[in-house]
Amino acid sequence: MTHDHDLVLRPTAAQTTAALNPPPGRNGGDLVIETLTGLGATTVFGLPGQHALGMFDALRRSSLRYVGLRVENNAGFAADAYGRVTGEAAPLLLSTGPGALMSLAALQEAAAASAPVLAIGSQIPAAGLGGGRHGYLHELRDQQASFRDVVKSVHTVRTHSQIPSAIAAAWESALTAPHGPVWVEIPQDVLLAETVLPVVTAMDATPEDVVPRPELTAVAAHLLSTAERPAIIAGGGVVRSDASGKLLALAEKLDAPVVTTFGGKGAFPWEHPLSLQSWLEDRHTTDFLEDADVLLVVGSGLGELSSNYHTFAPRGRVIQIEADAGKLESNHPALGIHADARLALQALLETAEDRVDATAPARVRTVLDKVADRLAAQDLALERQIVASVREALPSRAPSFWDMTILAYWAWSAFDARHPNTMHSAQGAGGLGYGFPAALGAAAADPTTPVLAVSGDGGAMYSIAELATAKQYGFDVTWLIVDDGGYGILREYMTDAFGEATGTELARPDFVALAESFGVPAVRTAPETLTSDLAKALATPGPSVVVLPALLKMFEPTHL
Repeated sequence: MTHDHDLVLRPTAAQTTAALNPPPGRNGGDLVIETLTGLGATTVFGLPGQHALGMFDALRRSSLRYVGLRVENNAGFAADAYGRVTGEAAPLLLSTGPGALMSLAALQEAAAASAPVLAIGSQIPAAGLGGGRHGYLHELRDQQASFRDVVKSVHTVRTHSQIPSAIAAAWESALTAPHGPVWVEIPQDVLLAETVLPVVTAMDATPEDVVPRPELTAVAAHLLSTAERPAIIAGGGVVRSDASGKLLALAEKLDAPVVTTFGGKGAFPWEHPLSLQSWLEDRHTTDFLEDADVLLVVGSGLGELSSNYHTFAPRGRVIQIEADAGKLESNHPALGIHADARLALQALLETAEDRVDATAPARVRTVLDKVADRLAAQDLALERQIVASVREALPSRAPSFWDMTILAYWAWSAFDARHPNTMHSAQGAGGLGYGFPAALGAAAADPTTPVLAVSGDGGAMYSIAELATAKQYGFDVTWLIVDDGGYGILREYMTDAFGEATGTELARPDFVALAESFGVPAVRTAPETLTSDLAKALATPGPSVVVLPALLKMFEPTHL
């Protein structure tokens, strides 16, 4: 009897000849690049450094496209966006020590947002590994220790023969639900040493499906089918697993209202009669969800933002579908189903019974009306106008990337993403500087549509150097910079908490003149002209900058 694992593909005569006579002049860096190519990569991001030159020289001999940014953290943000947009693992090539460490904030965001980033860094020569103090350039006692608590998995290479397997294992890890960043490190001398190994051919690193247990989905389907007031919270896991269509079908099958988290923007149609939209920082929404007798939470851990700053206290039965086992019941007791959102929703669709509730749309409308009334009672006409202007100017399927700025905080709740996987922000880890470099990564992934980046003036200064990158590659990215003269959200937080702000006021450049010095067209706009100026910039190929001087306010919180 022959088993599948007994079958071995036998090389052809031509393959054997090629393997026995590999082309000369190859090194460890070639094995890295050949492995990435064999795994299906087409684009890599990064920044060269002395210890990593073996990888970068090998790029020259490959078909891979290289996108180089000016700061490692920004290269990580670009790879993060590429991974989010494509669903593919985005290779990120880095050097040792300072270069590697500069990527950590970006990799933390990728981990929080489940973005598949394959970071490959160099190391000091292999003889120096082990924690001794040899005085090598860029030396760290234990470089991988800096990454271990940030990424999904860490892979260390010490010989040429280990390179393909280590990178393939990392690739599989990055793409196993929940997606996330991984770290591979290879010593400088291993990358530079000539290799006699054959050229790496196609690699199989197919991730394992995270399949729901049928006895759990059977219970969940029964609870939802027989519920009096079911509701659904859809998180980023729905978007990452491309499960928006199944979510819509299940919501309609159950007549269950749906609210999307800030990471799950676009997972459910904004104007659907069952859509509670994304007003999670609103007590009316929180009250509605608490009143549900069965609450289905898909692809969310119900963290700080998704729980209205942990004020959410569900009274009914909670069903939680989550691919990250560590998030199951981490904040609320639940029927926890460890599974990819798409597979679990499909199982519920197949087993749940139709449920009819003619009152559901009216109950949804009542909540949205209460939200609107609450906002109308505050002086927020400018903020609501700007959100509407951005939405009107942005083409329906064009992706947008939002930095940590007041306008982004508004957008989390108020912006209609219109389509899944088109609105992204740094709300997972909350670091500054995400918007513009991430938009460059998205433009690299799909050059057929314009991309919008939104930053405040403070966050913009984190990534201003990438204007050179945008110009060099001709990326079709429009950068909206809302200039309020400082760290606006921190100014507001500190003023509310302490009566005055400290360290929030910033000197800044003339952003229009600065962009033009890079050869990037720029315009200064106003709230009245924002729609037309932004639409014109988005319709013009190549990079552009739109600067909006405006002092925006947040809506009043409901969790205090």
